[in-house]
Amino acid sequence: MATHTPPRKPPSSRSRLGASYWRLWTSAGLANIADGLIRTALPFVAVQMTRSPVLIAGVAIALTLPWLLFALPAGALADRLDRRRAMLAANGLRVTLLGVLVLLSVLGADSIWVLYGVAFCIGAAETLNDTAAQSILPQVVGRDQLPRANGRLYAAQLTANEFIGPPLAGFLVAVGVLFAFTTPAALWLLAAVALLLIPGRFRVARERRTSLRSDIAEGLSFLWHHRMLRAFALMAGVFNFATSAVLAVFVLYAVGPESPMGLSEPAFGLVLTTIAAGSLIGSLLAERIERLLGRTRSLALAFIGGAALLGIPAMTAHPLPIVAGFLTGGIGIMVWNVVTVSLRQQVTPDRLLGRVNSCYRLVAWGVRPLGAAAGGLLAHLFGLRPVFAVMALLTLTLLAGLRSLTPEPGIRG
Repeated sequence: MATHTPPRKPPSSRSRLGASYWRLWTSAGLANIADGLIRTALPFVAVQMTRSPVLIAGVAIALTLPWLLFALPAGALADRLDRRRAMLAANGLRVTLLGVLVLLSVLGADSIWVLYGVAFCIGAAETLNDTAAQSILPQVVGRDQLPRANGRLYAAQLTANEFIGPPLAGFLVAVGVLFAFTTPAALWLLAAVALLLIPGRFRVARERRTSLRSDIAEGLSFLWHHRMLRAFALMAGVFNFATSAVLAVFVLYAVGPESPMGLSEPAFGLVLTTIAAGSLIGSLLAERIERLLGRTRSLALAFIGGAALLGIPAMTAHPLPIVAGFLTGGIGIMVWNVVTVSLRQQVTPDRLLGRVNSCYRLVAWGVRPLGAAAGGLLAHLFGLRPVFAVMALLTLTLLAGLRSLTPEPGIRG
């Protein structure tokens, strides 16, 4: 029966992370530049086809709906397959999909429905890639190194996804749609090359044959019966619902001479990069913040920052306060991610990690298409500013949930 044979792990949290980790880090950075590019480019292209808030929100729905539909099977597959090979397959599929989109654009056969279809398939590949990527990390570094490894990995991922991808997408769309699609395809291809340089096998040993259904049930049971992980998944779901509602329609608030902010596409991309700038700061400080304040206070600050990100546009269209809110929110998002993901990787057995990660993300990320749909509908009925205000208030209600949590045995609060 196949087992994983990753490279020897460093012996302590103070030792270096190792060459395999940095190759994984490089692959993640390249892939996330592509993710940020395509996530921003698709709505830009959609705006050229329609100004309907509902149809624009449909792009975000298509990108994120696979997390609701395929998260659980993706987790079971990540525990059955070699995790590195699963990531390679997902990157290859995304390159192929963008090749098809480029061909249809050249032939003049693209439409808003084609964008939806490609976005949905890219999102489906993302569910497998991201679940395997998060699950492979404890096989590459020691579990006592996870907070440091996650901090640096998230710095690469979110900085690339938010800081480099969005402004680059704005410039590429301004130059030509084909450039906005061929560039992420090339980056996903380079990310696959970096993965190929990681030695070892990353398939987890299985004691007996089981069905996909029973594998999924085992992961769900572990998450449900771990009170703190269950609570964190629900809180992340609420926050992601609110964030998706705002970001799905924010382009209408920001881009174009008739919008309240009146930004150009490149300027809009630069505004979005402030979330990534905050994320970079948060990734470098998260471990210290948790050590200084403890888990609960650190996560409370994360929610307050998130509420600022979502709520300030409800009060003003001036770019400076919005940029400040985005920066603060980025710091909070990264503190939340490093603290909660490291905890999940530390307390979950390796053989279950893919399934627990996917179950967690089903709750935390599966609501994103619902949030995007809610944002589009509320904006259509009431306007854009009420969406920002309501979602900021929803985020602040999560502070009450944090107060009810107490540390479980063996877990520092």
